[in-house]
Amino acid sequence: MHTVWKGAISFGLVHVPVKMFSATEDKDISMRYIHKTCITPLAYVRKCQTCDKEVEWDEITKGYEYEPGRFVLFEKEELETISGEANKEIKILDFVNLTDIDPVYFQKTYYLGPGDTGAGAYNLLLDSMRQTGKIGIAKVSIRSKSSLAAIRVIENCLALETIFYPDEIRPISQVPNLPEKVTVNERELDMAKMLISQLSSPFEPEKYKDEYRGRLLEAIEHKIAGEEVQAAPALQKTSVIDLMAALQASLDATKSTDDGKVTLEPDATVTEEKKPKAKPRAKKAKEPVT
Repeated sequence: MHTVWKGAISFGLVHVPVKMFSATEDKDISMRYIHKTCITPLAYVRKCQTCDKEVEWDEITKGYEYEPGRFVLFEKEELETISGEANKEIKILDFVNLTDIDPVYFQKTYYLGPGDTGAGAYNLLLDSMRQTGKIGIAKVSIRSKSSLAAIRVIENCLALETIFYPDEIRPISQVPNLPEKVTVNERELDMAKMLISQLSSPFEPEKYKDEYRGRLLEAIEHKIAGEEVQAAPALQKTSVIDLMAALQASLDATKSTDDGKVTLEPDATVTEEKKPKAKPRAKKAKEPVT
């Protein structure tokens, strides 16, 4: 693993040297923009509109536009000083319960391994947090950006989760068309709860696959081999008007496996029941004109 940051966790007067590693990796398939005419990848250049020339990195700085066309400039060292990145410290401010934090706050996960020294302090913090069941709320600066973070235990490793500040979370009140009062049909509610119960199981992340990435890789292999890519036929589903019928059809589509788990049939579709056509009415005979 590549070390992305080095520093120390501090709580009270205790300092724990750590190294930071990304806990996740991007598995997206990278594609480049290609000029159709000559099949050449497009290049992007840092061009100054005023000087009409490409700009080298050593000529570039950062600036904030406080009025249209007017900027205040900052050097890298200034931003590091403001963010506090220079001190290389993860300062724990409080210890809380993990259940106190709504998942909407979480951003990105990093593993924190022991530094070259201070393994004893690392083990002490890890074990004390594991036994108390608490997580630490901390402040850290990474790449010139100050972040709020949660320090927690994953197996035998400390992990850091960067989290949003409260003013970065949009209020629920901004979501349009939310009901002021929730009212549901009791029978529909019972069936919905039954469906949830039948589909409930322990979280097993390995059973979830990125199907899009698999299909894209397969298509790439076909194109390399000079084969035509055949699109899978779209599954035809009809709209459902009767919510009760949809719930019942969903329950009927579940099946029990040998290990007692219940899953939803992947190809199960819910169709709208068609009403029988009304018989045409007999036309009245026209009365004779007198």
